[in-house]
Amino acid sequence: MNPSFFHKIEGIIHTERIDAYRQDGADEKTTLARYLLNMALSEALYPCLQFAEIALRNAVHREMTARCGTDAWYDTTQARLTSFQKKKVQDAKDALSKREQKKAKINRKAITPGRIVAELNFGFWTGFFNKDHARSGIGSCLSKKAFPHAPSTEKVQSKLAQRWQSIRNLRNRVFHHERILHWENLDQQHQAIVELIEWMSPELKDFTSALDRFAGIRQAGLKPWVDQIQNQWPKP
Repeated sequence: MNPSFFHKIEGIIHTERIDAYRQDGADEKTTLARYLLNMALSEALYPCLQFAEIALRNAVHREMTARCGTDAWYDTTQARLTSFQKKKVQDAKDALSKREQKKAKINRKAITPGRIVAELNFGFWTGFFNKDHARSGIGSCLSKKAFPHAPSTEKVQSKLAQRWQSIRNLRNRVFHHERILHWENLDQQHQAIVELIEWMSPELKDFTSALDRFAGIRQAGLKPWVDQIQNQWPKP
């Protein structure tokens, strides 16, 4: 490929980022092709990661509402939130309040439980399967009720904690534009996400498949990106 083009791209993206894709001494064309493939795989994982987070949030909200008798369950002692979770709830309320204060009075909306639930981050929801909630009993309850379509052998808090931790690790790498191309178990991780969605909602799993391009991109591999780079930025 055109070396001048590569060096300009390298300067913009940053050498350390590019270095992650040429640790084995790959040439410039292969290096950039790997970078593009990594980005394509991350993009392809976005729908199932997003649906997994939405499904978990809504499943936990549903079950905690039933358990505590109110959709503002996060304010009750029955929820037995950890100090981390309590802080996240307060942070969500504060963020929503600041947002509303910036609006004209006639445009302000009430800070409802639905809005607070939507504001809470992924770590808040996966936190229900950690050791603190193993002691509180909440984690065991949610493991049984929030995944109605899971095999009974998988409705175990420790197993679900490991699954959600793996998803969080992958999600964080994807959302921070880090390298996932080298992960040998990437196919299994993708399948595990889809499986968790199905355990919460088979319908949502089917809906996810309408946007899921991961398998096709993974199967095509590096060659389409090498060809594209070679055709679009040939040597002068």
